[in-house]
Amino acid sequence: SAHGVAPTVHVEAAARNLQTIDATCPLVTKVHNEAKRFARDDYDILLVGHEGHEEVVGTAGEAPDHVQVVDNPDAVDKVTVRDPNKVIWLSQTTLSVDETMETVRRLREKFPTLQDPPSDDICYATQNRQVAVKAMAPECELVIVVGSTNSSNSVRLVEVALGAGSQSSYLVDCADDIDPAWFSGVTTVGVTSGASVPEILVRGVLDRLAEYGYGTVQPVTTANETLVFALPREIRPARK
Repeated sequence: SAHGVAPTVHVEAAARNLQTIDATCPLVTKVHNEAKRFARDDYDILLVGHEGHEEVVGTAGEAPDHVQVVDNPDAVDKVTVRDPNKVIWLSQTTLSVDETMETVRRLREKFPTLQDPPSDDICYATQNRQVAVKAMAPECELVIVVGSTNSSNSVRLVEVALGAGSQSSYLVDCADDIDPAWFSGVTTVGVTSGASVPEILVRGVLDRLAEYGYGTVQPVTTANETLVFALPREIRPARK
């Protein structure tokens, strides 16, 4: 998946003579490469992320002897390192920017020479959606996030909406998950989606909202996304 896997998974697949197609997001691969690089230099790597999440398991698997997962700011108290002058933090790509930086702030209080990653690890699409939700949530009594419960960045959007001023926010897989009871006393509804949600699912939610009387759509634009990643070569269309 886009979340990536630990190297042991590739080894096991090869041992079984399985064909593999690596669909890891290039932004996740970047974090994997950073973990390997700093492990080679014998750093302690503090990986800010959710314990057990597929991406965190994959990144930690790149350097299991050097990576410690820091799940939240309160977990910082339990972190120990070998050399406080050789510590770097990396992060899961789909986290809340605000929570991540609060965890990093706490880490830096404990380890003043903590190094930053060479470049931002949090996915640009994740950041853009969080910024947009912060912009619209104060104007919305209700924010609906289209995405799955196992999507970290989608779950974070619900938290961001509530933190930014929306009275309520719910995560839905599709329009059929919407509960009409949510709309009591609601005049303005915000809609957003996880970073990899198909547009057809968002359109389905907008159509359902129109049926409930929320047919006027006002886009909120805080960024334009133009970056496109190539498909894995095994599934690219043949050149004509």
